Amino acid sequence: MSAVASMQSPTSSPEPTQKSTPIIIDGLRKSFGPNVILTDVTLSVTAGSAVALVGSNGSGKSTLLRCLVRLIEPDSGSISLLGDDVLSLNRAALKRLRSRVGFVFQKHNLVPRLSALTNVLHGAQGKVPSPRVWFQGLAPQHLRERALACLNEVGLADFASRPVDRLSGGQSQRVAIARALMQEPEIILADEPVASLDPEAGEQIMELLARLARDNGISLIFSTHHLEHAIEYSERVIGLRKGVLELDKPNTELTTSDLRSFYEPSRVSNESE
Repeated sequence: MSAVASMQSPTSSPEPTQKSTPIIIDGLRKSFGPNVILTDVTLSVTAGSAVALVGSNGSGKSTLLRCLVRLIEPDSGSISLLGDDVLSLNRAALKRLRSRVGFVFQKHNLVPRLSALTNVLHGAQGKVPSPRVWFQGLAPQHLRERALACLNEVGLADFASRPVDRLSGGQSQRVAIARALMQEPEIILADEPVASLDPEAGEQIMELLARLARDNGISLIFSTHHLEHAIEYSERVIGLRKGVLELDKPNTELTTSDLRSFYEPSRVSNESE
């Protein structure tokens, strides 16, 4: 499946711009105490592209995604998102930037007893910092209509009034995606978005994310252990091994067997044992 428009090489001319290359990472490093998580990670992602991030547990995938919006503070390097130098932003500017970036977590981070519609409305808080978006009964009509439209985008308009703790895992993840859409994001970062779902629901969620990215021109980076998803729903696969970027190829040049071999210990590490 070719989810979105074709990828341009990060090194192609002209020089990357905010419009053509909304994500630029250079020399990113992160450690937790003595544990080195990311080592000199450098890459760029062009507008409207879908990128899969693969690697074994502890390879740095989640840390990389969280560093992009400073949910985790990097140690060094640089990050440019949508033309902003992320590491230099003050709190107010960082909040404005985050309102343009949807983040879909493995754990859906919904408010269990509130309705699906209210949870989606919470996605507007970055752009409408008002208690009126905390509950659907207080929200302005235009925001309620926007939230309902987002639920409709993910196929859950009929569940708008249902508390999210009465939804299935797949339905809850759809609500989380609708909440991200409420931000009208230019980038979506999805960290293991189907890890807690059954295979059928996981397939539906990946199809949904790919379609939304394609239809709305959103740049999508998703981390995954499902190698078939990496091939099918991206156009480019990036692989981390122990925090080092060791794979960066178009999906058309890879098979699931190639990706499985990437998870094997490197020849260098074998020789050193």
